Amino acid sequence: MSSPAATPWREPRDMSSVAGDDVVVVGSGFGGLSTACYLADAGADVTVLEKNEQLGGRASVLERDGFRFDMGPSWYLMPDVFENFFGHFGKSPEDYYELQRLDPHYRIFFKDGDQVDMTPDVERNKELFEEYEAGAGEAFGEYLEKSERNYEIGMEHFVYEHRDRLRDFVDTDVLRHAWGLSLIGSMQDHVEEYFDHPKLQQIMQYTLVFLGGSPNNTPALYNLMSHVDFNLGVYYPEGGTGAVVDAMVELAEELGVTFETDQPVSKIAGQRGGFAVRTEHGGEYLADRVVSNADMAHTERELLAERKRSYDDDYWDSRTYAPSAFLLYLGVEGDVPELTHHTLVFPTEWDDHFTAIFDDPAWPDDPAYYLCVPSKTDDTVAPEGHSNLFALVPIAAGLEDTPELREQYRELVLDDIAANTGTELHDRIVVEESFCVDDFASRYNAEQGTALGMAHTLRQTAPFRPGHTSEEVPGLYYTGSFTTPGIGVPMCLISGLLTAEVVGGE
Repeated sequence: MSSPAATPWREPRDMSSVAGDDVVVVGSGFGGLSTACYLADAGADVTVLEKNEQLGGRASVLERDGFRFDMGPSWYLMPDVFENFFGHFGKSPEDYYELQRLDPHYRIFFKDGDQVDMTPDVERNKELFEEYEAGAGEAFGEYLEKSERNYEIGMEHFVYEHRDRLRDFVDTDVLRHAWGLSLIGSMQDHVEEYFDHPKLQQIMQYTLVFLGGSPNNTPALYNLMSHVDFNLGVYYPEGGTGAVVDAMVELAEELGVTFETDQPVSKIAGQRGGFAVRTEHGGEYLADRVVSNADMAHTERELLAERKRSYDDDYWDSRTYAPSAFLLYLGVEGDVPELTHHTLVFPTEWDDHFTAIFDDPAWPDDPAYYLCVPSKTDDTVAPEGHSNLFALVPIAAGLEDTPELREQYRELVLDDIAANTGTELHDRIVVEESFCVDDFASRYNAEQGTALGMAHTLRQTAPFRPGHTSEEVPGLYYTGSFTTPGIGVPMCLISGLLTAEVVGGE
């Protein structure tokens, strides 16, 4: 199945000044892969250095006994962004992988015994909303209209544009396009204008998990995520997110990019025209310019001399980080008929869970969580007669993470799954791995073990996020989830374009 054809938001700007330059990209997450492709296409000689044994950054793949798990991103959203990315190089996603639109998009279990399926059929979703609250079906339609407008204007005039300084927002063109957008207030306030029923509010707010925020600290602008969810649709790339990484690597190699794995970078020295990027194994890579896709806090604190940092320790310590996660990767005997490809489990009241993430960090007693069963759609990810399942519980970054805590929480989560979805897993698990705060910190050099990066709070959105250019080191640039436009695979793809334009335009 093909995703909807995308109209380019704009043509990429001239990057020709980078032609012939040697560029080292540190890190092969989606931001690094995207930047590498654009710069190589513009004529740069690009080398990507990856710390780990495989490419993809947080989009790693775990293979055990015939099971293949996406360890990180597992939702394929905003297909237009992928179409735009590959389209720049005269390609399309379908040249590399097949897409299937999921139906239902996902299932929700509420812990009071209620259950709903959200489908690609918007009219059916309106009827579902009406069942919960009189007038909610019409309100749902109005909400999606607002969401679509925010998406179209936001993507064209903000997300795909270089507006990473406050003064970039203070001009008549920006104000003209921003008129009427939901820029002020929180998502909680905004959703309450449309829906009174708490379950409907939760349905409209769950996508904030992908932004690393909560209903009370994420700007109302991000109601655009409902257009992404309900109108653009939820897809699955055959082979999982790892197949998307493979596609980008294949494209990059076609463009002449060189990849070096198992090369943890230990230092970035020099400046434009004379960089030396050194690795823990004694390697040294000389470059005219450097792009870091490693978490920006790690780059500044660990890879640069103190005098060359754009931000001090107080800045990084004061940031609000997106949640970490407690993850269980489970190979399970038999089917799990109660679950769909994507399943969400919500407490009837979820404020306590968000409090445990952002306000009073602790392992949540009554968690909201996500279950993914890609074997529902793809029979290559598990042996015959088995299911591939992972459970993800968002938890606060920086939490204490010990084997004893993991074992206790494992039992809580498995018991909760059984109680609230009817899926008993305890005696059916044949493969099991966990991943948590300390693993994000050690494997990905993630600040405080965040699973995503800097959260999209009001004070960390758009011009309030770090920019793409180092303020202290000429020729050093940043891409990925710490800079604009922010968190999520599509945003990191766009970040790669914006970074490459900055690099190639100087």
